[in-house]
Amino acid sequence: MFDHTRPRALPSRDGASYSRAVTRTPVSVEPFTERTSPAALADLRSRLRATRWPDAPEDAGWSAGTDLSYLRELVTHWADGFDWPAQEETAFRTPRFRVVLGGLGVHVVHVRAVAPAGPVLPLVLSHGWPDSSWRYSKVVPLLTDPGAHGGDPADAFDVVVPDMPGYGFSDRPTGAAPDSVAVAGLWAELMDVLGYDRFGAAGGDIGSSVSRYLALDHPERVVAVHRTDAGLPVPPADPAELSGEERDWLADVARWGAEEGAYAAVHRTKPQTAAVGLNDSPAGLAAWVVEKLQAWSDGDVADAYTPDEVLTLLTATWLRQTIGSSMRMYRANAAVPRAQHARRVEVPSGFALFPADILRPPRAWLERTANVVRVSEPPRGGHFAPFEEPELYAQELREFFRPYRARAAG
Repeated sequence: MFDHTRPRALPSRDGASYSRAVTRTPVSVEPFTERTSPAALADLRSRLRATRWPDAPEDAGWSAGTDLSYLRELVTHWADGFDWPAQEETAFRTPRFRVVLGGLGVHVVHVRAVAPAGPVLPLVLSHGWPDSSWRYSKVVPLLTDPGAHGGDPADAFDVVVPDMPGYGFSDRPTGAAPDSVAVAGLWAELMDVLGYDRFGAAGGDIGSSVSRYLALDHPERVVAVHRTDAGLPVPPADPAELSGEERDWLADVARWGAEEGAYAAVHRTKPQTAAVGLNDSPAGLAAWVVEKLQAWSDGDVADAYTPDEVLTLLTATWLRQTIGSSMRMYRANAAVPRAQHARRVEVPSGFALFPADILRPPRAWLERTANVVRVSEPPRGGHFAPFEEPELYAQELREFFRPYRARAAG
């Protein structure tokens, strides 16, 4: 049990800070484990075997959406070959906890540094859509025990990987979904509960936005922030402020939105309509998710991930029924006031721009929006780089945060 009752300066909706005494009841950190019932797995397999497949143009491949040939093979393996209980057994060997924050049960992977050789930096990692803490499952041991994986033991982290509300094993909000600003506030509270006053933050996709607001709203606590993208851009009111390179990039972003952004438009506007089908059909859920794994990864999805890796993500989403709640966060983020997007991060910021990621911003845009101290371009990896290339991603974090360890220890 951790006592979480101390006052703290809280951010207002427009980004200003105000102080007030907040009296909270103590927050408990309870071990989390879960075992799926045989009946739930039998229902899943029955639905998979009963899939009513659509037709498709000959040789369509991935050009019009999900490749039915790949999907059929994946669904067959999901129904008759995938061993979810074995995946659960492996996953829950990693320390996992449940913490109630803002009235919601949040699932947290929390692993402390193994045999550190110097100051340990706490690090909170934030995921995006359509994943969860799954994104960081391969990288956690590389960060907590670098000495066992070819690294310097002095680079060890205490790693905290929460599932955002409505994702993974966290509770689904019954009301409006929290936006990235609110989730950042929850993560600040979480780090308090876990006993960390100062820490680093890192993330990608929606997790990039959450990490950004952690740095904006809690600069006295976040020693440095690392991101794999800068999020969807909101241009300044006066386009004349932009360089030619920035204007070209914004035009590319607009083209990408027209050609690839249909999923996001649905999430922002009518997520409940899509949620009905995706929550009822595991094959439909798989189609919605694997098309993004294909489009946003470095190389073909069949080469970037094993079938069991894909199905581990899909099965957790299916069993916890989080596809609808995860999509609703897009709707919440679309309502974040424009003034929030205009704020500049003054906390030391680093970016790793992986070659196959989407919407890779120019350096000028990064420096417009953040106090940039490092930009790297790793040789491989895409949008899910911590899962695709865990060694490269771990090395990025070790190198970026190395100068800031003493700040956290102090």
